[in-house]
Amino acid sequence: MHNREENDVIDKKVFGELGGVPVHAYTVTTKGGLTATFIDFGARLVSLNVPDRHGAMADIVLGFDDLESYLTTDTFFGATCGRYGNRIAQGRFLLDGRDVQLDCNEGQNHLHGGHEGFDRKVWSAAYDPDGNRIEFSTTSLAGEMGFPGALTITSTYELGESQLRITMESDTDAPTIINMVHHSYFNLAGHDSGDVLAHEVTFASDFYTPVDDELLATGEILTVADTPFDFRAGQTIGSRIAELPSVGDAIFSEGGGYDHNWCLRGSGAINDCVSIHDTASGRILRLRTTEPGVQFYTGGYLSDAVIGKGGARYRKYAGFTLETQKYPGSPNFSHFPSTRLEPSERYRHEMIFDFATDAAQATE
Repeated sequence: MHNREENDVIDKKVFGELGGVPVHAYTVTTKGGLTATFIDFGARLVSLNVPDRHGAMADIVLGFDDLESYLTTDTFFGATCGRYGNRIAQGRFLLDGRDVQLDCNEGQNHLHGGHEGFDRKVWSAAYDPDGNRIEFSTTSLAGEMGFPGALTITSTYELGESQLRITMESDTDAPTIINMVHHSYFNLAGHDSGDVLAHEVTFASDFYTPVDDELLATGEILTVADTPFDFRAGQTIGSRIAELPSVGDAIFSEGGGYDHNWCLRGSGAINDCVSIHDTASGRILRLRTTEPGVQFYTGGYLSDAVIGKGGARYRKYAGFTLETQKYPGSPNFSHFPSTRLEPSERYRHEMIFDFATDAAQATE
């Protein structure tokens, strides 16, 4: 294991059982004070404690206290999603002239890998008990959820003093598509603190991809200028949310808010994505990624029927996701970044979350 931090510790406990197979929780505590817990069901992040401007710790990701809640909800809290994160219209696309039909799990469309995607698997875990890195691994057989090609997959988490690095990798034995995403919901004031509408957001993006009433990409790439999607100079999540066009009406009876892909600037190996600041706690999240887009979902389809950790009710806008990705619907739009993977290639998707506070920023 690399980048080992002195005195970092990983604690392993049983979190639950699925079909006679134990599901384990792995808690990483760093010498810098950050603490994160992961479970091997869905290779998911279930808690992340970071300090505020006064040093007080809070868990900033939404989640559940028990395995049963993860099994019975469709929120994808903290999960590694695939084989294809986001939506494909009617679950269909052409690959080398062949019509591929995927499992459809959101109406007539495919979402986040289907009914039995990567988020529903119990992954294997490898870790150094005295380290700060956990590598989850699994396989996906050819034909699983309709996808061609057999995959071997890893999702690796590495926790530093003020950073969480997520790396998703895969290879295939036949041409296929892949677009893995990490699906944590964040609330920088604390997972149980209410809505995120006052969080200040700055995106490194000049364009976004609009969606229709089924939240499917239309194929357009539009400027954010003079729209509620313009976060280039920074604005709060709630400042223009009422101006958004209604989306998702064909899927959800109520909801709203942002659930869109932003097209990121940059052409380097890893590029800036977003900076988010909670002025109440002083916590700041900055994200960099290898991917060309990010799905920013502000929890508009959550409701107080979702009971989270400690009995918290995760109402509408209780958290936001930052799903770095290729653009949604990419297999059906030739001008979108390609999600094709060849046997001679290796898929690698990296996210680097840096955490700070405005108190630290003021002293720089």
